[in-house]
Order: sequence, then structure tokens, then C-alpha cells
Amino acid sequence: MEATYGEASWLPPEHLHPRQDEHFEVLEGTMRAIVGGTERSYGPGETFEVPAGTPHQMASEGPARVRWEVRPALRTAEFFERLHGDGDDSARAAASIAEFLAEFSDEIRMTGA
Repeated sequence: MEATYGEASWLPPEHLHPRQDEHFEVLEGTMRAIVGGTERSYGPGETFEVPAGTPHQMASEGPARVRWEVRPALRTAEFFERLHGDGDDSARAAASIAEFLAEFSDEIRMTGA
């Protein structure tokens, strides 16, 4: 996948991927990552890893572009398509968040931190 950020982004809730490793390569801009409790910023050409089961958060510090690999892929593409795909906020309504996360528990889990 490739992600593009137009401006500084907010940190998502701390989460982990129980069975997936992630690899990030910063192509442009700067990304801030908190991986396993350690915070660091990464610039163009730098890479970082998030091993399966490691709590993490990541956000841009301004306009940025990142190449991102998730292995094994499992249902990650479907997760993002459903989360962002149709623009319908009802899929993300408070009443359905728990069900949505339960359906994709092999791909993502919130840590509660």
C-alpha cells in the first residue's frame, strides 16, 4: 500500500496486529511512530518495522508519503475498504464499532491504552 498525508495527521488509537508484521518506508515528509512505547520520527529513505503483536501508533508531521507492507495480508485491504470506502459514516457509528473490530480481530486489535 501507499499512503499520502496532506498535512499533519492525528495519532490513531494505540493498536496491534496479532498475526501480521508491518514494514514502513518513508518516501516523502516525516512520520512520527510510537512502536512498543518508543517514539521516533522517520524521514525520507528511512524504514521501520512493527513486529506482530507490538502496540503502535503512527502519524505524519506534515505532508508525507509512505510505502507500507503488511505480511501476511489477511483481510487488511477489505478492512480499509470498509472503513473508508463508501464515505458512509453509519459503518463507523458507535453502535457498530465493536462489531466491526470483532469481525477484523485477526487484523487489528485496540490495546485500550
